[in-house]
Amino acid sequence: MPDNFPRFYSMNQEFNKTMVQEFILIAFSGLQQLQLLLFFLVLIAYIICVTGNITIIVLVRIEPLLQTPMYFFISTFSVLEIMFVTVTIPKLLDNLISGNKRITFIECFTQMFIFNSLGATECYLLLVMAFDRDLAINSPLRYSAIMRKDICTQLAVAPWIVGLSLSSLTLIYTAQLKFCGPNQINHFICDVAPLQNLSCSDPSMSKLNTIMVAILAIIFPVLIIIAFYVHIINAILKIKGNKSKQKAFSTCSSHLIVTSLFFGAALVVYIRPTGSQNDKFLALIYMVLTPLLNPFIYTLKNSDVKMAITHLVLKKIHLFCDL
Repeated sequence: MPDNFPRFYSMNQEFNKTMVQEFILIAFSGLQQLQLLLFFLVLIAYIICVTGNITIIVLVRIEPLLQTPMYFFISTFSVLEIMFVTVTIPKLLDNLISGNKRITFIECFTQMFIFNSLGATECYLLLVMAFDRDLAINSPLRYSAIMRKDICTQLAVAPWIVGLSLSSLTLIYTAQLKFCGPNQINHFICDVAPLQNLSCSDPSMSKLNTIMVAILAIIFPVLIIIAFYVHIINAILKIKGNKSKQKAFSTCSSHLIVTSLFFGAALVVYIRPTGSQNDKFLALIYMVLTPLLNPFIYTLKNSDVKMAITHLVLKKIHLFCDL
């Protein structure tokens, strides 16, 4: 046996003791008895969010009235919303009801990667949707020729490529950090800032990368979306007749509200990645409340969707009456 074996064994044993193998998601442990109430509220929100978005997807799929580029992007956004909440909320529900706060190292980083990928993808899909509305209002005669099915598919895929690429950068820089303990994350998900705060190595490069990715994923699309809406509003103001103006703006209002809610919450949470005590409460709004509202915004503010729902309900009533 080599002379240095005891020393090597001792170092290896010390390494295993100090390296974190799992994390503890503290979530909302401080709320104590209110955790059960929060569980039911989050569960109801999750069910409504998933049901509402599935309804939009089905409607767009089966109703000829909604088979246009705008509703194709809305249904794609609904798919993303379902995935977005499913990555985070079931783990939160398990944490609240069973007290199972443990998450393995691999599971933690996998959740972080998927969650950040979906978030960045949504940002760029909202940008694509703004481009679609700008083109429809400013170039109505060329709209059908430009927004062909293959172009719409490419525009829907592009945000995924951007989202996965940006999230990969965050994963690489965060995974290079060393975690020696403590392993308690003051959050209900594995997010970048709380993990950086637990690192026993210098997280400055990882934090710089987080800021750069946040600028590319949030600030950059926001600025372009604002530019598109300035262009859209200028075009609407030039339209003669209040009815025509109202009709033109109504095609953008749902997207504008959803974009404002989504980016407003994202800016608060991610442009200042400090990992403060309030981050998990802000994130709860961003990850639960905003996705919950989106299906209602697209149905209540959109006459085409309401008409499609009415048509579908009447069709089902007629089928039932004929039996």
